[in-house]
Amino acid sequence: MKFAKMQATGNDFVLVEADMERDWPNIAKSMCDRHFGIGADGLILLTSSQVADLNMRFFNPDGSEAEACGNGLRCITRYAIDKGYAKELTIETQVGVTKVQALGKQIQVDMGVPSLKADEIPMLIDDKLDIILDYAINFESRILPLTCLSMGNPHAVCFLDEPVADFPLLKLGPRVENHPAFPQRVNFEIANINNRKEIEAKVWERGAGETLSCGSGACAVAVAARLHDRVDSHVDVTLPGGTLTVDWDGVGKVMLSGPAELVFLGEWPD
Repeated sequence: MKFAKMQATGNDFVLVEADMERDWPNIAKSMCDRHFGIGADGLILLTSSQVADLNMRFFNPDGSEAEACGNGLRCITRYAIDKGYAKELTIETQVGVTKVQALGKQIQVDMGVPSLKADEIPMLIDDKLDIILDYAINFESRILPLTCLSMGNPHAVCFLDEPVADFPLLKLGPRVENHPAFPQRVNFEIANINNRKEIEAKVWERGAGETLSCGSGACAVAVAARLHDRVDSHVDVTLPGGTLTVDWDGVGKVMLSGPAELVFLGEWPD
């Protein structure tokens, strides 16, 4: 089975052109394993679509299928353009059709309008809130104020006074991911707002753990910061793997921009 290894600000993926039914959850586990496989933060399937130029399915390293992946969309766009597709494409995902385009070395993705209500995230809380700001979750002696939203997949963002590098993400990340308030688990982001144009963040991804970057996570951080009126509509989000740019006017669609590139091509013993 031929594959391409792609990366976008250090968020790396195995990409397979696959118009066939296979046991993709278990294949994802094997291919993404960093010791016994290729090693990746997820498996991307590029397939045909009847409503868009291409279709994307995405599997986490634990075999679970995710609804959306911003960095994955940028990687599949770079791959398709390198294969001769136009520089503007439409890609079908589980949450709808999105528009993508190449802007020089940058790939820009229309990530859609964020969902803010609890039942849209989804999130199990008693309050019927239109916006979930600073929802407190207690872990032993620590209280985490979470701003929650969906970018097609669920996110919980925590703004810190301490540096993100000092936060015990490996310890608390899996606990937030699997908290009973989130019936479909959740992606967890921690962030420092440096000024109205710059944010530093780290991400614990649902089904993958800590990663160097997360496109939908960067969007969630920017949206959450704007909901708190702490950033402008154009903001750079710096993660361990690099910087992504997010544009959101506070009402409409979120636009995500950043680099994506091919690492190598190979064949997986099938």
